[in-house]
Amino acid sequence: MSQNFIEKIVQKYAVDIDKNNEVRSGQIISVRPAYVMTHDNTGAVIPKFKSIGATKFFNPRQVVHTLDHNIQDKSPKNLEKYRKIEEFSKSMGADFYPAGRGIGHQIMCEEGYVLPGTMVVASDSHSNMYGGLGALGTPVVRTDAAAIWATGQTWWQIPPVAKVELRSELREGVSGKDVIIALAGLFNNDEVLNHAIEFTGDGVKNLSLDQRLTIANMTTEWGALAGVFPVDEVTLTWLKERAEYIKMRGLEGVNSDADAINGEHPRLNSKTIMQIQDSLQELKADDDAFYAKEIFLDLSTIEPVVCGPHTVKVMHSAREMKDKKVKIDKAYLVSCVNSRFEDIKSAAETIGNNKVAEGVKFYIAAASRDVQKEAEKAGYWQTLLNAGAIPLPPGCGPCIGLGAGLLEDGEVGISATNRNFKGRMGSPNAEAYLGSPAVVAESAIKGYIYPNKEVEPATVKKGLKLNEIKNVSKQNVEILDGFPKEISGDIIFCDTDNMNTDGIYPGKYTYIDDFTPEQQAAVAMENYDVNFQKIAKEGDILISGYNYGTGSSREQAATALKYRGIRLVIAASFSATYVRNALNNGFLSIEQKDLVEYLRKKYKANKELSLKIQAPLTIDFSKSEIRFDNLVFSFPPIGKAAQELIVTGGLENWVKKKIS
Repeated sequence: MSQNFIEKIVQKYAVDIDKNNEVRSGQIISVRPAYVMTHDNTGAVIPKFKSIGATKFFNPRQVVHTLDHNIQDKSPKNLEKYRKIEEFSKSMGADFYPAGRGIGHQIMCEEGYVLPGTMVVASDSHSNMYGGLGALGTPVVRTDAAAIWATGQTWWQIPPVAKVELRSELREGVSGKDVIIALAGLFNNDEVLNHAIEFTGDGVKNLSLDQRLTIANMTTEWGALAGVFPVDEVTLTWLKERAEYIKMRGLEGVNSDADAINGEHPRLNSKTIMQIQDSLQELKADDDAFYAKEIFLDLSTIEPVVCGPHTVKVMHSAREMKDKKVKIDKAYLVSCVNSRFEDIKSAAETIGNNKVAEGVKFYIAAASRDVQKEAEKAGYWQTLLNAGAIPLPPGCGPCIGLGAGLLEDGEVGISATNRNFKGRMGSPNAEAYLGSPAVVAESAIKGYIYPNKEVEPATVKKGLKLNEIKNVSKQNVEILDGFPKEISGDIIFCDTDNMNTDGIYPGKYTYIDDFTPEQQAAVAMENYDVNFQKIAKEGDILISGYNYGTGSSREQAATALKYRGIRLVIAASFSATYVRNALNNGFLSIEQKDLVEYLRKKYKANKELSLKIQAPLTIDFSKSEIRFDNLVFSFPPIGKAAQELIVTGGLENWVKKKIS
C-alpha cells in the first residue's frame, strides 16, 4: 500500500518491525532517530540518564549538545551549570557547541545533522524547523532524550498527516513569516492539532530555504508535531552552498574532525549531497498516498500580516494595524524562526539609512555565529547598528524571557519571533505582536506597527478538505509475553471534550514531591467530578471525548488513573503530550471517535458527569478491535514498542531492562 512522505521517513528509522509491515499513522513504534539534540536542558536530562543506571551513550555520534538559551546569564551559578554540561558532554563523546555558537536548531541545520529524508529529534518544541530541509523534525520530552542517549531509541506515535498545498507565489514585500502567520490565523480551529504536515504545491518552488525553515518552525505554534517541505533544487542548492561555505571557513567548530572525509565536513560534503541528489525520486510521497486533511492556500492573495497580542491565532493585516496607530516600545529581530541571513538582509534593506524611532529599542541577534559573520561581511549588520539597533549574542534571549530587552509593564512590542504568549517575553502586563523581519524593521523606524509594503488587498483563497481513512488490510498483532491478548471491563463515561489535566489531577497536588501512589489515586478526577471516586473500581475503562488531557504536561494526570486501577483511557482524540506521558508511565490510551459518538448518541439523555455503564466492553489487542453492544470498532494496532512499555511499567524501566 502507498505511503506519504512522513510515513516513508519513519519507516527508515523504525526499529523492530517486520520488513513487510508498512508503518501507518496512528501506530506506536520504536524509532532510532539519526540525531537527538538537547540544549540548556541537557542539565535536566543528565540526572534522568543517571537515575536509570546508564553510564555511557549507546552511540555518542547520535548525540548533540548546544548551549543557547540562557547565554546572557554570566552569573556563577549559570556558568557552573554550563561548565558541568560541557564536561559531561565531552566525557561522553558527544558533539558539543558552546554558548555563542548559535541557536541549537540553526546549528543542527548548518552542521549537517539535518539532512533531507532523515528523522532528527530534539528536546525542544521548535524541532519542527528541520522540516524546512525535507527532514522529519519533531520534539521529544526529556525522558525520551535520556532514553535515546542510553539505548539509541525511543517510541513515537505516528500522527495523522495533513497535506498543505501552497499555490502560486508571494507578491513583493510578502515573506514566509507572513505565510505561516496567515495559515495559523486562517485555520485557527485546531485543524492541524497534533498532525504532521507535508507542504506541497507549485508555490513551494518559489520559497527560499530560509522561508521554508521559518514556516516549518512555526508549524509548532499552528499546533502541528512536524512540518515537512519537499526536497527539490532549492534544497540541494542550499546544501551545496553551505558545504562550500564550510570549506572556506574550515572545520572550525566541527566536533568530529576525525571523521572528516578528505578534509571535507563529516556530514555535509559532496558525497552526501550526491547521494541525496540521486535519491530525489525516493524522497517524496507516493502518488496515491493518504492524507487525513488537505488544505490549500493561494500565496498571491497574502499580504504583510501580524498576529496578537497574546496569541498567534488572531491575525491582522499590517495595513489595518497602521490605521490603528499601535505605538510600540520595543522591536525584536531575534530567535530561531527569523534571524537568518535573509531575515537580517530584509530588515536592513527595509531600514536603509533611517534611524530607529525615538523611544523605541530595537534588539537584534543572529541565529548563529556564521549568520552574523555573513551579515557583517555583506554590510547588513552594520546597517542595523547604524540605525540604532542593540545587538545581542547569537542565541536565544528575549524570545523566551531571558536576558536583556524584556517587555516591561504596559509596553508593546513587535517581534519576528515565534511566540507572543502572555508574559513569555517579559511582563504579563505587556503586549507582544509578531510579524516578519521587514514589518518589525519598518515598525521600529516608524514607532508604531506599520507594513513594510502596502500591497493591494485581495480576497484570500483557501480551502480545507477532510478525508475518510481508506480501508487498510487488517493484520494480526503479535502479543508479547505479559501483555494481554484481550481485556474486558465496565465503562466510566466522562462525556466531555477538552478534559484538561487539572480536571484529571488537580494542580495543587502537582508539586507535592512525596505524594504517594495511593494519595494520587484518591484525588483522581477530583476537579472534574467528585462522584468519580465513588463509582470507579479496579479494572474499569474510562472513555471521554475530544482532546483529552489538554493543558499542563503533568504526568500525574496519567499515573493517578493508573494507580486508581483504571485499565486504560479511550477517547475521541488526545493531547499528544498526554499520550506521551501516559505511555512513558506504562498507562495505555486508545483513540476511537466512533465509539465515543455511539455512546454519546445512546446515553445523551443522561446528565451525569461520570456515568457508570455496567455493560462489558471488550478490547481484542490481537485484532485491534473494541467490541460493545454487538458492534466492532477498530483502532490502530498496539505494536511491540507500546506493549513493551506497558509490560515493563514505563520508559525508565524499559531503558533499565534494555541496558542491563
